[in-house]
Amino acid sequence: MFMGLFILIAIFGIARWYQQWAAWDYGLDSTDPLFDKYWMTVFWGELIVEVILFFVFVTYFWLTRDKKLNELTPRKEMNRMIHWVSMLAVYAFGFYFAGSFYAEQDATWHQTVVRDTSFTPSHIFLFYMAMPVFIIIGFSLFTYAITRLPVFAKRISLPLVLTVCGPFMLLPTVGYNEWGHAFWLMEEYFTVPLHWGFVFFGWSILALAGLLHQIVKRMIVIMPKVVDEKGELTS
Repeated sequence: MFMGLFILIAIFGIARWYQQWAAWDYGLDSTDPLFDKYWMTVFWGELIVEVILFFVFVTYFWLTRDKKLNELTPRKEMNRMIHWVSMLAVYAFGFYFAGSFYAEQDATWHQTVVRDTSFTPSHIFLFYMAMPVFIIIGFSLFTYAITRLPVFAKRISLPLVLTVCGPFMLLPTVGYNEWGHAFWLMEEYFTVPLHWGFVFFGWSILALAGLLHQIVKRMIVIMPKVVDEKGELTS
């Protein structure tokens, strides 16, 4: 978990530093060749790396799935459950940057600078970096759950689907958002109807509370089975 948090802090921290360094000097005019050099290059690089990482992680978890979940010991299931909870913590942390830090920064940027393109210095890191990052983590932990945890492999968990697929819908909402801004030239108030999709799908992360309830409920069931006959937790 701490490794995942450190990686995310490094990624988002470097991105924020890059914005501070390049946004004002090279990010105000999309027709400037320097805009292509310093921003569109980053944009295309992000897309290529993220698509590769998505298929690498999801494919890995699927190909290495446990095909004998009915033989899983309570101790190993508990270990996997705790490991998976740590993945959820990293996922929630990644969602914060997309749904709060970079989202609020985006509104501030566009209230300050009139956009002349959909691929602004703010959008390139919000829509095409921060959102894909938590989407990659989300679908990875979803695949992990249905391939390694019996309670989620036997049937689909509605809170799990909402926790992963709800925030994922923020990315398709970007298309509608950019279409609206291009044709209506709206102000960047977060409360305008054009932004309601972001709020609705962002709130779906609250399903994480229901998911944690299911996790604790399962832990309560298997915890006594992890205790050995002497009444001590197995090492």
